[in-house]
Amino acid sequence: MALTLSKKAMAVKPSSTLAITAKAKELKSQGIDVVGFGAGEPDFNTPDNINEAAIKAIHDGFTKYTPASGTDELKKAVCAKFASFNKLHYDPNQIVISNGGKHSLTNIFSAILNHGDEVIIPAPYWLSYPEIVKLADGVPVYIRGEKDQGYKVTAQQIEDACTDKTKAFILNTPSNPTGMIYTREELEAIAEVAVRKNIYVVADEMYEYLVYDGEEHVSIASLNDEIYKRTITCSGLAKSYAMTGWRIGYTGSSKEIAKLMGSVQSHETSNPNSIAQKAAVEALLGPQNTVDTMRDEFNKRREYMYNRVKNISFISALEPKGAFYLFVDISELLNKEYKGEKIGTVDKLAKVLIEDYNVAVIPCEDFGFDDHIRLSYAISVEQIEKGLGRIENFVNTLK
Repeated sequence: MALTLSKKAMAVKPSSTLAITAKAKELKSQGIDVVGFGAGEPDFNTPDNINEAAIKAIHDGFTKYTPASGTDELKKAVCAKFASFNKLHYDPNQIVISNGGKHSLTNIFSAILNHGDEVIIPAPYWLSYPEIVKLADGVPVYIRGEKDQGYKVTAQQIEDACTDKTKAFILNTPSNPTGMIYTREELEAIAEVAVRKNIYVVADEMYEYLVYDGEEHVSIASLNDEIYKRTITCSGLAKSYAMTGWRIGYTGSSKEIAKLMGSVQSHETSNPNSIAQKAAVEALLGPQNTVDTMRDEFNKRREYMYNRVKNISFISALEPKGAFYLFVDISELLNKEYKGEKIGTVDKLAKVLIEDYNVAVIPCEDFGFDDHIRLSYAISVEQIEKGLGRIENFVNTLK
């Protein structure tokens, strides 16, 4: 019998965001002036006080294994953050510290899904959700938040998608890729459906600190006791503290789910990085002024990018209220011709932009919308201005 490979692994789609980012870095390494709008990470350095905490941990010899689900010190810091910011009460034994947000989601679906269980995923979605669900033997079920809905789905859509196999619904607010935020009223309606249908809500709140225009971030688990019992709240330090490479994520859930996630993690990865855990404690409990500074800068970039895009022909976007992305409708461009050929697909558009105009954008077919691109404003205003100028030059050549 010939040796074979895992069908499950072969069915996983590579991350198009990482592929585009890698291509942009490759061109930059060749000395090419590329503007990369693909960044899913802040362009700021990790704050000094957090770095110093890590250095101290190294000098103190805090370089051994920790408990698999994280140190008690960090779990208590996460509990304090949940209480003060999210208005949620979790005990340390309800917290699992993981190797980043993706790992938290992997733990969650490994803990709650059985073969064939369905997970409702609103589109547009972060492209890793379906793949993580499938790796845990779950079945993604997609519902669409149309542009005239602010790219958000309704409680009725969720209810209509529920079957006797539905196990969970993924809620991402603020959203990647749209930057949209679910209001308290919208969340109350969703919570009512989740409780009545008795399904889990996987609440990905990774961008919770990056909210603008006086909008309110509401954790769905904070609404009442019944939705609290059914919610696994997932967040991390990557976006708000410029700690993408440190790989620290965390979840708050029932004790039963937390125990299962801890057991899974103990065999898959053991504990999160010990030094990064010490840095995370300082991030959560130390001064928060850098969070405010970064958010203010993102806000300036958001306003500039949105207003600039509004004035480019044939593309449009809704004003994002959170995160650091602009979700751009390029459907009108797809019927245009470039160098005598119809553009046709968003992937071809992205290919032309990076090869001929040295601009890297994220095509959003893998996000569930094949006529949109995602632009990140986690880059300087100068880079945004240059990149949008190139996109405008490209649009002006089309027929």
